[in-house]
Amino acid sequence: MDGLLLLQQVLVVSFCVVFFWKLTKYMWSFLNVEKEPVIILVTGAAGQIGYAIVSMIARGAMLGPDQPVILHLLDIEPAAEALKGVKMELIDAAFPLLKGVVATTDVVEACQDVNIAVMIGGFPRNEGMERKDVMSKNVSIYKAQASALEKHAAPDCKVLVVANPANTNALILKEFAPSIPEKNITCLTRLDHNRALGQISERLDVHVGNVKNVIIWGNHSSTQYPDVNHATVATCDGEKSVRELVADDHWLKTEFITTVQQRGAAIIKARKLSSALSAASSACDHIRDWVLGTPKGTWVSMGVHSDGSYGVPPGIVYSFPVTCEKGEWSIVQGLKIDEFSRAKLDATAQELIEEKSLAYSCLN
Repeated sequence: MDGLLLLQQVLVVSFCVVFFWKLTKYMWSFLNVEKEPVIILVTGAAGQIGYAIVSMIARGAMLGPDQPVILHLLDIEPAAEALKGVKMELIDAAFPLLKGVVATTDVVEACQDVNIAVMIGGFPRNEGMERKDVMSKNVSIYKAQASALEKHAAPDCKVLVVANPANTNALILKEFAPSIPEKNITCLTRLDHNRALGQISERLDVHVGNVKNVIIWGNHSSTQYPDVNHATVATCDGEKSVRELVADDHWLKTEFITTVQQRGAAIIKARKLSSALSAASSACDHIRDWVLGTPKGTWVSMGVHSDGSYGVPPGIVYSFPVTCEKGEWSIVQGLKIDEFSRAKLDATAQELIEEKSLAYSCLN
C-alpha cells in the first residue's frame, strides 16, 4: 500500500514538472514573439545626415534593440543614384532589425503607411540668396511632402522636422496635413540640447551622462536660448545645481550661450561640412525619448506647438522642456523664469512670429 502511494506521488510530481516546464516554454515563446516592424520615413536620405541616421535606426538606436524597422528612403531625382548606393550599403550591412528598405524619389511611395517620419530633406541657403527665397523653396517642399503624409501615412504617424528653418517647416507641414494630430508634429532642438549638455560637461570635467535638465527655448536658430537655471549635475554628494558648480554667471550668460547658438557654424568652419553625425544622433534621441519615454526626473527639449505656456504665443512651433510617457510629450510646467530669461524667451518668439509671417506670405 505504501509503495502504491509513493508511486502515485511520484506520478503527480512528474506530471506537475512536465506541465510547468511546457507552460514556461509556451510563455517564454509568447514573450519572445517578434514585434511588428515600424515603418520609418527618412527624407533627404542620400545626404550627409540621412546617410548617418539610417544605420543608427537599423541598429536600434532610435526605437530600441528589439524593434524591427522598415526604412522608406526619399530623395530628389538628381540624388537617385546616390540613394541607390545607400540602399545597397544597408543591405550589405545585414542589420538583424532591418526588415526592408524602400529607396525612391516618389513622395507617395515613400509616405505609404509610414509610422514615423524624419524630415531631413530641405533647400539650404546658398550664398547670395535672400531669406525669403529660401523660405519659399522650403514652403514648396514641405507643402508637397505634408500632402503626401496626409493621404498615405499611418493615422498616428509621428513627425520630426530636421531641415531648417525647422520650427517653421513644421508649422507649414501641419498646415497641409490637417488630419495628423498637432501633438504629432515636432521639430529638432535636441541637437542644441545635447550641445548644451556637452558644454557643461566639458566646463565641469564631468561625464555628460551626469548632467541633466538644461533647456533650449525657442527657435532652432541663433536666437535660441540655452538655459541652465534648472540644470543639475549628479555628484558623489548628490545632485548639485549647474549654476552653483560653474560659479561663473558671466560665462553662463555670455560665452556658454553663444557657443551653443553658434556651434553649427563652428563645425562647418572646422569640417568644411555641416553637422551630420551629431544631428543624426540627436534625431534618434528625440524619437526614442518621445516613443519610449524620458527617465523619471529628467526632461528634454523638443520643438512643439505652443499652447501659451510661459507666455509664448500660440500658433508657433517653439522649443520647450518636455517629459515623455507612452508616446506623448508634455510641457514641463511651473519653472521660474527670471528677467534675463524672459527677455531671451520673448526675443526668440518674436523671430518665430516673423518667420511664420514670411512663410505664409510665400504661400500666398
